Amino acid sequence: MSVKNFLKSPVFFKQVAIALGIIVVVIFVLLHWLDFFTNHGEEIPVPDLRKTTVEKAQEKLDELDLEAVVLDTVDFNPAFPPYTITEQDPMPRVNVKHNRKIYVKVNAGGYGTVKLPDLIQKSYRQAVPMLKTAGFEEGEKIYKPYMAKDVVLEMQVNGKTVKPGSKVLKASKIDLVLGDGKESFTDTDSTDVDTTGRE
Repeated sequence: MSVKNFLKSPVFFKQVAIALGIIVVVIFVLLHWLDFFTNHGEEIPVPDLRKTTVEKAQEKLDELDLEAVVLDTVDFNPAFPPYTITEQDPMPRVNVKHNRKIYVKVNAGGYGTVKLPDLIQKSYRQAVPMLKTAGFEEGEKIYKPYMAKDVVLEMQVNGKTVKPGSKVLKASKIDLVLGDGKESFTDTDSTDVDTTGRE
């Protein structure tokens, strides 16, 4: 059979059809193989990791082929349990690809210490903003005899007097001992005069 006749024969067209079929099948399998290994078009919603420990967060992420990366430990936030995640990036419910890294920040284990500001001889109105700016809370007001009213005479924590510059746990309540303005100057010499008429 000549080449010309072979190209026109049913056998040739059958072989071409088989070859095209094999090519289509190979391309189909290859595309699905790439999709399987690259997760083409597949995205995962990021879970909410806040208020969980890094260990538990990683367990959640392992199930989704994601990874937790700790960026930093932040100052203690009482709204979150100690040593738990306070922030994450990407945020919860954002769709990401497999193997994506989720960056987190972790809450400190408790408050650090802060230097107590010098409030002695400051007025009550001056003292309270200074306390709050330094990270403390206002405690009780305790009055004692003193000529100037509402002037800070002492600072106390849990009933103990503390000096300016002392390191105290942040967010502690600071009690202020204030003058009541009722003590007046007395002439001690006049009260010591002998009135017995002794010669």
